[in-house]
Amino acid sequence: MSTDEPSGEPTQPLGWDRPAPPPGPAFPPPGIRPSDSWLPPLTQPLTEPLPGRTPESDPATRARPSRWTWPVVAVLALIIGALSGVGGAALWDGLDDDNPTAYTSSGGFGSTTVNQAPIKPGDASVVAVADALLPSTVQIQAEYAGKENGATGSGFVLDAKGDIVTNNHVVADAAKNHGPIWVVDTQGRRSKATVVGRSPVYDLAVISAPDAKGLKPASLGAAKALRVGEQVVAIGSPLGLSSTVTAGIVSALDRPVTTGDSADDTSYINAVQTDAAINPGNSGGPLVNLLGQVVGVNSAIATTGGIQDEAGSIGVGFAIPIEQVRTTAAQILDTGKASYPIIGAKVQTADDSGDGAEISSVDDGTPAANAGLKKGDIIKAVDGQRVSDGIGLIVAIRTHQPGEKITFTVNHAGKDRQVEVTLAGEVG
Repeated sequence: MSTDEPSGEPTQPLGWDRPAPPPGPAFPPPGIRPSDSWLPPLTQPLTEPLPGRTPESDPATRARPSRWTWPVVAVLALIIGALSGVGGAALWDGLDDDNPTAYTSSGGFGSTTVNQAPIKPGDASVVAVADALLPSTVQIQAEYAGKENGATGSGFVLDAKGDIVTNNHVVADAAKNHGPIWVVDTQGRRSKATVVGRSPVYDLAVISAPDAKGLKPASLGAAKALRVGEQVVAIGSPLGLSSTVTAGIVSALDRPVTTGDSADDTSYINAVQTDAAINPGNSGGPLVNLLGQVVGVNSAIATTGGIQDEAGSIGVGFAIPIEQVRTTAAQILDTGKASYPIIGAKVQTADDSGDGAEISSVDDGTPAANAGLKKGDIIKAVDGQRVSDGIGLIVAIRTHQPGEKITFTVNHAGKDRQVEVTLAGEVG
């Protein structure tokens, strides 16, 4: 990794689940946290693939949204709770004339995916969502630490070819060690799966189970169409309990959350926050609106600490928006890899004044350097949207794609100016 590492307040990682020891699942206490958070340099990915995790090394995690000051809140990702990263970004055309709450897509995957909402507004209910989505949701069993089926997670069927979306951390250990991965449908039928590609940076993976029978592609919606207070449904396999359905509301939108378990292994998501009960094993499963459209991938929960009895859901969960899932999955299906945008600068994350993201250094020859950004500059907004701190800036950049031009509002020597930056890209 480059020496262009984060500087500032430690941030705990997000993005893990682990096998729970008998007689049931348990979480460890909060662990070691990365020393800083950073904007990756031009030549380095933000993270390497996540290493296999053991009960001894699994850290707890804290969500790090801008100026979010919950005391003693650890953020945990969800996968291994049971025993034992050039395809196009999806561009939204707008509202469907017949269904004003359903978005349609103009890009991404072609005719093999489904975008039309399966449920009419007048028929919307949790029961209808369960009927529509359970055939599209699978349990994932993957080798972990040398043990077959040692990790369990969830996923949903992306297309008619049998491609399935899940979290990277569900299959990372098995992928690294060439271990077996199985998908289990709602009828209990197991099928062998292989990894198409992974993105540790976005904590997403696509696996393929071409021999699976009866899998139904899920309808893809739009996280950007969500409203705070809207009801949503989470589906997956918490604690190994397959085909579990829970319901709640959208608690917040655009919640910056950090993931990863070291300074060299950190990812960021601009999450949908929900109070639907999600637990270890839900990782990779769909968050669904009442029209039956997937609006996010469940990836993390917050807990009040590492005490076993308090380690489950407390009604603070986080999902990766489906727009990012579309982009990353399309890249993986096209090339086997995913890319993310970079500018090549370090930013401070310890400053919680809310005044912006302060640049601590800029690498030569990077987009940041070419745009004239310098040490001490404070980035206050991206494309007119306010940025309060370093992680908020990173997440704002991550919602774009390499090659795009974005405009920073930068305070330099006490004066604001507009700076246009063309994003570079890196695989990860």
